[in-house]
Amino acid sequence: MARYTESSCRLCRRDGLKLFLKGDRCYTEKCAFERRGYAPGQHGQAHKKQNSDYGVQLREKQKLKRMYGLLEKQFRGYFEKADQQKGITGTNLLLLLEKRFDNMAFRMGFSNSRTEARQLIRHGHFLVNGKAVNIPSYLLKAGDEVTVKEGSRKITKILEAVETVARRGVPHWLELDKENFKASIKMLPVREDMVMPVQEQLVVELYSK
Repeated sequence: MARYTESSCRLCRRDGLKLFLKGDRCYTEKCAFERRGYAPGQHGQAHKKQNSDYGVQLREKQKLKRMYGLLEKQFRGYFEKADQQKGITGTNLLLLLEKRFDNMAFRMGFSNSRTEARQLIRHGHFLVNGKAVNIPSYLLKAGDEVTVKEGSRKITKILEAVETVARRGVPHWLELDKENFKASIKMLPVREDMVMPVQEQLVVELYSK
């Protein structure tokens, strides 16, 4: 499957805000966006042109896709599923993305980024309710418990993530037990809990044309 393999920091600079794609590095002075908070490329510091309504909507969609590390086909699939559910389509979309296993592992503090979480999941380092799950897109639900396998608890990436998770914090709707390398979902988040800097209604408008 095709994946973006260029610098993650260029994506943040292109969108004009931190997408927190490099995990703990984004919270330090090494963050490229903090050092060069303008668009990448030769003309990155030039005056920006005014985007059309379509351009603004497209930028919001790209921002959300990049944040969760999805390709267009995957993202559109989530939108169609959200649109079929009851309630507000934009909120449904965000909740579906939040429920992904790779996102939850990142939120719980078992990885420093969603990309890193995806890799750890595929390599089979986690259990969900005591059973091995190696599918990053697996959707978790309230009450589920994620545990790092006994033999994986000495992996450097996992140890570093657990030690530095305090810098970004664990959402109140999750509960982390650092000593036992496990975390549980106390409840699913509501829109107010999902504080990512996106305007999901613009994404809905884009796909509804």
